[in-house]
Amino acid sequence: MQEECLICKAPLEYLERDEEMECAVCHRREPSKTRCINGHYVCSGCHTQGMDVIFGLCLAETSADPVAILRRMMDQPFCHMHGPEHHVLVGAALLTAYKNAGGRLELESALREMHSRGKAVPGGACGFWGACGAGISAGQFMAIATASTPLAEEPWGLSNRMTARALDIIGRVGGPRCCKRDSWLAVLAAVDFTREQLGVEMERSVPVCPYGSRNNQCIGGRCPFSAAKSAASRP
Repeated sequence: MQEECLICKAPLEYLERDEEMECAVCHRREPSKTRCINGHYVCSGCHTQGMDVIFGLCLAETSADPVAILRRMMDQPFCHMHGPEHHVLVGAALLTAYKNAGGRLELESALREMHSRGKAVPGGACGFWGACGAGISAGQFMAIATASTPLAEEPWGLSNRMTARALDIIGRVGGPRCCKRDSWLAVLAAVDFTREQLGVEMERSVPVCPYGSRNNQCIGGRCPFSAAKSAASRP
C-alpha cells in the first residue's frame, strides 16, 4: 500500500454522512466525509498548501500543450497523488495553453479566477456529487475563457457542454477515481471541444502514466494512459 494520509500515511476512508472534523494541521473544524482509518483529517487549504507556485509556472510557460503543462505542475511538491489541487490544475493548464495557442485572455487574472473557483470544489466531489472536480475544472476553464455569467447565452451553453463532455468521458472509463487519469481525460476533452467551438487549436499529446505505482486503486490496463495501453496502440 502506498501512503494516503498526509499525517500518518494510512489509507483513507469515506463516510456516508458529514461529521465535524478537526484538521490535524491547522486545527480548523468543519464537516467532512473523509478521514484516514486512524482518524486524521486534513482540510483542503492545508492539502493544497504551496499551490500558489502555479502562477509563476504558468506565466512563464510557452507551451500550448496543456497535458505537458499539467504534468509539470503535477510533479511539483505541493501536488499529491489525489486531492483537490487537481480541481485548479486542470483549468490552469488549459488557460495557459489556450493563451499560448492564440486564445484571447489576460492570463494572470484568468489564473487567479481559476484558483478561486477551483478551490471551491471539495475533494471527493467525484464520488459524492456525481461530478468529478477535474471535469468541473474544464467547464470553469471554458467559462473563464468565454467570460460566461449566469445571464450569458452562448458562453453559458458552452461552459455546461464542456463540463458534460469531460464528465461523460471520465464516467465512461469508470471508477475508482484517479485524480491523474481524470485530469488528463478532462484536459483532452477540452482540447477537442475548444478546437471545435472556439477555433483555437491547442497541442494534443496523450501521456503515458508514471504514477500507477503510487495509486492504491490503479485500474491498470483499463486506464487509457497505462503503459500497457500505450504499447498496444503502437503500430
